[in-house]
Amino acid sequence: MGRCGTRAWQELLVLLGGLWMWGSGAQPTPPGPTRSSVPPLKFRLAGYPRKHNEGRIEVFYNEEWGTICDDDFTLANAQVLCRQLGFVGATGWAHSAKYGKGVGRIWLDNVNCAGNEKSIRDCKHRGWGNSDCSHEEDAGVICKDERIPGFKDSNVIETEQSHVEEVRLRAVVSGARRRLPVTEGIVEVRYKDGWAQICDEGWDSKNSRVICGMMGFPAEKKVNRNFYKLASKSQPKQKRREDVGSRKRLFAERQQLNYRLHSVSCTGTEVHISMCTFQFYRGNSSAACSTGMPAVVSCLPGPLFATGGAQKKKQRQQQQQSQPRIRLKGGAKAGEGRVEVLKNNEWGTICDDRWNLLSASVVCRELGFGSAKEALTGARMGQGTGPIHLNEVQCLGTEKSLWSCPFKNITQEDCKHTEDAAVRCNIPYMGYENLIRLSGGRSRFEGRVEVAVGAAEGDEPRWGLVCGEGWGTLEAMVACRQLGLGFANHGLQETWYWDDSNVTEMVLSGVKCAGHELSLSHCQHHGSSLNCRNTGTRFAAGVICSETASDLLLHAPLVQETAYIEDRPLHMLYCAAEENCLSSSARHANWPYGHRRLLRFSSQIHNNGRADFRPKAGRHSWVWHECHRHYHSMDIFTHYDILTPNGTKVAEGHKASFCLEDTECEEDVAKRYECANFGEQGITVGCWDLYRHDIDCQWIDITDVKPGNYILQVVINPNFEVAESDFTNNAMKCNCKYDGHRIWVHSCHIGDALSEEASKRFEQYPGQLNNQIS
Repeated sequence: MGRCGTRAWQELLVLLGGLWMWGSGAQPTPPGPTRSSVPPLKFRLAGYPRKHNEGRIEVFYNEEWGTICDDDFTLANAQVLCRQLGFVGATGWAHSAKYGKGVGRIWLDNVNCAGNEKSIRDCKHRGWGNSDCSHEEDAGVICKDERIPGFKDSNVIETEQSHVEEVRLRAVVSGARRRLPVTEGIVEVRYKDGWAQICDEGWDSKNSRVICGMMGFPAEKKVNRNFYKLASKSQPKQKRREDVGSRKRLFAERQQLNYRLHSVSCTGTEVHISMCTFQFYRGNSSAACSTGMPAVVSCLPGPLFATGGAQKKKQRQQQQQSQPRIRLKGGAKAGEGRVEVLKNNEWGTICDDRWNLLSASVVCRELGFGSAKEALTGARMGQGTGPIHLNEVQCLGTEKSLWSCPFKNITQEDCKHTEDAAVRCNIPYMGYENLIRLSGGRSRFEGRVEVAVGAAEGDEPRWGLVCGEGWGTLEAMVACRQLGLGFANHGLQETWYWDDSNVTEMVLSGVKCAGHELSLSHCQHHGSSLNCRNTGTRFAAGVICSETASDLLLHAPLVQETAYIEDRPLHMLYCAAEENCLSSSARHANWPYGHRRLLRFSSQIHNNGRADFRPKAGRHSWVWHECHRHYHSMDIFTHYDILTPNGTKVAEGHKASFCLEDTECEEDVAKRYECANFGEQGITVGCWDLYRHDIDCQWIDITDVKPGNYILQVVINPNFEVAESDFTNNAMKCNCKYDGHRIWVHSCHIGDALSEEASKRFEQYPGQLNNQIS
C-alpha cells in the first residue's frame, strides 16, 4: 500500500467495508507481524459435471486437500462456505457425492453453522479429521453467481457498484440531487456510521478518472473548484445566503466536514480508489485539510446514460461517423457480456489468456461505461462463434481503444470458444430498480409486475399494474433487467395465481419493447391514455426471471454444404401437406400426380448459452402428429424463407412445430433430451439438434420461384417464444443463384457476424455468374 503502514492497512479495511476479502488460495500476508500462527484455510470447488459456481467442496487443511461429509449438512453451512469461496451466498447444496467422489481425507463431519460465521472454523463440527463417512457422502455446494465486492483470486477483483455506499458522489447543486445519474459532486467514503470526505490537496485528474470509473463513467472533466468553496468554508450566515442565492444555490446549510483521507495518488488505471496510495488523518482531524477543501469530481457519462440534449446529440454524431469495432454480447445487464471485436469485416471473440482488469477496463471505457468490475474468463458469458481474433491482450490501462493494446494473433491450436473473454463494467446508478417490483411469486425471481408512476415529479410514487395484452418475452426481458434479476424465462399475460397484493389499478398498457431497453418506461406504451381490454387483476402482466438463458444459433457452413434441389412426387408428400410444409399453391395441384420442387438442406442448431433451451409449452400441451409419429413441443420454431435482394418474400418453408432433442454434444457433455417415447424435449448447453436434409419438411417449396438471385434466410425462435440471452444471432442468411434447374448457395453467415459494410455488400450481391464459388 506504499505510504500506508500496518495500522493504515487495518483502517483501510474498516473504511471500505472489508473491500479486500481473501480466500480461494489467494490470501496475502498483511504488512507487519501476524497475530496468529494458524495457517489460513483454502477452499475449492471440484467434480464434474458442474458450473463454475457449484461443485464438491474441498478444503485445504494441514497441508492436505480433503472433503466435507454431508451428514447434518444445511444451507447455512453452504452460505459460509460459498462466502469463503468468494461468492455472496449459496442457493443450494448437494449430498451423496453428486459431483463425484473425492479422494484423500474427509476433514469435517456433522458441520453445524448458523450461517453468519466468517469461517467454517467457527462452526460446530466433530473435529478435524474425525469422521465416520465414506467419499460416497461428499457434500457439494451451489453458490449464487455473484462475487463478493472486493474478493480477490487469480483474476477477479470485484469493486463496489456505484450505488454501493463505500464510495459515493454527493451532489451539492440544488436540483442535481434528484437527477440521475449523479455526474458531479463531493467524493465521500463510508466511515463507521457516516460519510467522510477526502482532502483535495494534491488531487489531480488521474484521481478523478478512477472515481469516475468506479461510478460508471468513462472519463472525467474539469470541475469549477471555486464554485464549491462555498460548501467547505465557514462564512457568516447572512453572507452565505446571499452567495448561495447568486450561484444556483448550494442545497442545505454547510455540513460539518469530516476528513479521513489525504494525499491520494492514483495512476489513473486503478479500478478502485483503494488501489491508489493515500494516507489517513490521525486522531482529532478537526484541523485537517487546512489549505484545501473536499475533493470534487465531475464525470462525463457514456452515450447510454447522457442526459443533456446537446450532449446526446454530440455523442450520437460521433457514433454515426463509424461503426464501433468492439461490442458486448450475451450479458443480462447493461455493461456486461462476452467481448467481441471486428476484424476483416467479421466479428470474433478474444481468448482469455492473460485477460485481466486493465484490459477489461479499456473495453468498458471504450464502450461508454466505467472501469471494469470483473474480468471474466472461461466463456462465463456464453461461447461465441466464428473466429477468435485476439489472444494475450495486455493493455496498460491508459489506452483509448482495445486495438491500441499489444496482443497476439490467434492460431486454431491456441484457443477454443470455451476460453472466450468477457467483462462486467461499472455502470452509473440510475435508480430504475426502484420503479418496479414483483408481487405474489414463490421466489423473488417471479411475480406480477407492479410499476411506480408519478415518481419523477418528486411526489410519492403510485404503484399500479401492467396490462397483460401483448406482453411477451421481449417485454419480460426488460422487466427482469430493470429488476436486476437477469434474463426472462417467461412473460405471462395472466397472473390470477399471484393475486395477493392490494395493488389493483392498471397504470400501463400497450407496452412494446425491442428487448435492449434498461427500463419499461423506455419502451413504447400508451402513456397516460390507458387502453386495455381486460383491466381485471388476473390479466395483469407477470414475469419469471432467471440468472441464465439459452442461446441458439444455426451452424451456417452446414447449410451451404448440404443445399440441393429435389423434385419430389406429390404422392410422397401427404404428411408434409398435413403439416403445412408446402406452399399454398400445392392445394390446387393434381394430387397424387405431379411433383413439387424443394430446396433441401440440413440445419444444425447449437445451444451456446448458459441454460438449456426448453420449449415454452409443458408436456401436457404437446401435440401428437400421427404422420411423423412424434410430439411437437413448439408451434413455431423456425422460419425458412427465400427473399429477393430487396427483402420481398417469394417462398417460405414450413412453420410447423419441431421435436427438440440432443443429437450430438461436445466432449464431456451428456445428452439430456430425446424425443422418443414421449421423452423430455430441449437442447442442452453444449449440444445441438440436427435436422438432416432428407427428413420431411426440412425444405423450402420453390415450385413457384422464377430463376434469379435470392437470399436464403433461416430464423430460429422467430416469435421469441423462448427466452434467449441473445436474439441478434438467430437469423442466418445465404446468397443463392437459381437458374431454373440448379441452385448455388454460398456466403452463408449468422445475421450479425459481419460488419455493416459487408452486410450491405451481401444484400446488393448481383448473383453468381458461374458455378465456381470463390
